[in-house]
Parts: sequence; C-alpha cells; structure tokens
Amino acid sequence: MKVLFTGGGTAGHIFPIIAIIRQMKKNYPYGGFDFFYIGPRDKFAKELLQKEDVTIKTIFAGKLRRYFSLKNIIDFFKLPIGIIQAFYHIFVISPDVIFSKGGYGSIPTAISGRILMVPIFLHESDIVPGLSNKIVGKFAMEIFISFSIEETEYFPSEKKLCVGNPILDEILKGSKKEAKKEFGLRGNKPVVLIIGGSQGARKINNTILANLPRILENFEIIHQTGKNNFEQVKKEAKVILSDSLLECYHPVSFLAEQSLANAYAVANLVVSRAGAGSIFEISAVAKPSILIPLASSAQNHQVRNAYAYAKRGATLVIEEPNFKPNFILERMKYLFDRPDKMKLMSKRAEEFSRPNAARIIADYLVTYLSQ
Repeated sequence: MKVLFTGGGTAGHIFPIIAIIRQMKKNYPYGGFDFFYIGPRDKFAKELLQKEDVTIKTIFAGKLRRYFSLKNIIDFFKLPIGIIQAFYHIFVISPDVIFSKGGYGSIPTAISGRILMVPIFLHESDIVPGLSNKIVGKFAMEIFISFSIEETEYFPSEKKLCVGNPILDEILKGSKKEAKKEFGLRGNKPVVLIIGGSQGARKINNTILANLPRILENFEIIHQTGKNNFEQVKKEAKVILSDSLLECYHPVSFLAEQSLANAYAVANLVVSRAGAGSIFEISAVAKPSILIPLASSAQNHQVRNAYAYAKRGATLVIEEPNFKPNFILERMKYLFDRPDKMKLMSKRAEEFSRPNAARIIADYLVTYLSQ
C-alpha cells in the first residue's frame, strides 16, 4: 500500500507526519507500506524523513500571501510549475491515499491528487486554518483537527474529526536523570525550559537576554535558541553573566527528540511559542507553561491557540506587546510562589492532552486502505 504525505516543510508539518508513519510501522508491521513525500525543497525535512525510509520528491511551491509583496509575482509562477511536477510524481507513484499536513507546500500535491482522483485526508493543527488548508479542505474526504469541533473554524462539521495534534511517542519518554547529565544541571534551582520553535525566536531570545542575570538568580534555564541564533546568544551570555550564573544557563541550538524529551522531563515550567505542535507536546508531558504567541502568525492563529488552551487553566498567555524582560520574570516568580496553581495547571494540561492522535490517524488510514 502506497501512502503519500505532503506538507509545508516546517517542523510543525514534518514531525506529525513522522509520528503517523511510526505508528503505522509499529502497529501494522506486515502492512507492506511504501511511504512517499512531496513538498518544497527543505534540507531539514529531507534529513528527518529519510531516516524514516520515506521516498522524497521535491517540487516548486508558491506561498499564498494575503498582503502585497514582490515575492507574490515569483510565487505566482511557481504554483503552476509545482502542480505539473506533483501531477507527474503522483501519476508515477500511483498512491492509494494522500495525507496532507497543510501549509503552502501541500497545495500543488493536493490539487494534482484531486485531478487524478486520489483520496485526500487533511490535518489542521490550529483553530484558524490557513488559506492553503481552506482550499484543500474543500475536496478532502476527512479533516482531522486538533482543537474541538466547536472551536475549529471554517470546515464543515460533517468532515471534522477531533483527534489532537500528532506527537512523537519519544517525547513522552524523557529522563530527569539523563537530563541532568546532558545539560549539566546543578539541580539547586527550579528548571525552566524556554523554546522558540524549531528555528528559535529572536524576540524571545532578546527578551530573555535582557534580564538573564536576574532570571538566573532564581531559576536554572535550558534555552533552545535556534541554530541561526545560537552562537550570538552564547557570546552575549558570557559577557553579561558571572561564572556562577553561567553554570545555571544552558543554551542549545536545537533539541532533537531525546534531548527534547529529557528537557521536558526535568523542566518545572515551559516557556514557549503557541504553535499547536508545542501546545500538544507541553500538554502531553503535563507541564505548566507560559505561552508567548507569535504576533505575526497567519490569521493570528497562535494567539487563538494560546487563549483556547489558557481557557482550560493550563497556561498563562503573554502577548508580544507585553512580553518585557521584567514582566516575564515576575510571571515566572508568580507561578513558583503558588505551587498549588502550578499543580492545577499540570493537571489541566494532562486533561487537555491527546497523546494518541498519531495512532488514531494511522488506524484510520489503514482501515480505509484495507476496505
């Protein structure tokens, strides 16, 4: 059975695809699956997918922007080229089903799949779908959603199936003991994990650095800076921190699966952006959190995600205009001064979590393919 995946190429699209593939391999070892991926050229996605024995085909994909940009002219021509490329690959592969994780990179594949009459299943991570998923959703057979049916906008109710956002099982298997070794934790202060997404977040980095000495007087920090920002953040930290405080600061460029799992396991609090992937990981490991939604996210979806999660009592939300050096420190101290509130937030996070989303989608696809 041939299963074709497509998506935009970011970690938010690729990790859920990998989670589903692993569940299909694990639960149906004799399924005889061949996995394929069609999407825009992306080194990060290629490295991850090749490890899962996925055959990768790259295409052009034009981003659909709702604002004026000269890039729109170039991307206008990329889209039809991408559709032709995807049409050829799908015709040759002849997949039994297409699973789209969304993003602009999925549109050529979804359109070509529709023309070739291949069944399409879609997953939407956020409460507010982007333009690409609104388009693909019109001809998808089923639409898996992360948040509740009532909260998730736009799609017809009869197509929506609430399953959560697929996460890697490995994220749930972290070790506090291994984390202390890996990050060199001193262990005499509460641990705060700060994550800005797979590429980091410059706004988060700069705000944390602006008050880092005072933060480290109270907390030990594991800080994912992003690969592009790592060296600069490390240099600035060495300049502003004494040797004793530097021992409490643990910057990393990127947290791979096991490292991320260990960091989650040892963290007492997580500070993160509000992408659906991050929210569902944080909830699955039942950690209290502070979310800083990306103000420039499409359709303001991170803000909507964050407040939907906060409504459950699992997190505090700080919008970017309020994300100031002193304010984030005060919010962190506020939570740690209230252990009962932290415990309740952890409980609410666990209640919200849907750690079996990848398995449910895998089972659904296999059941469909077996008919």
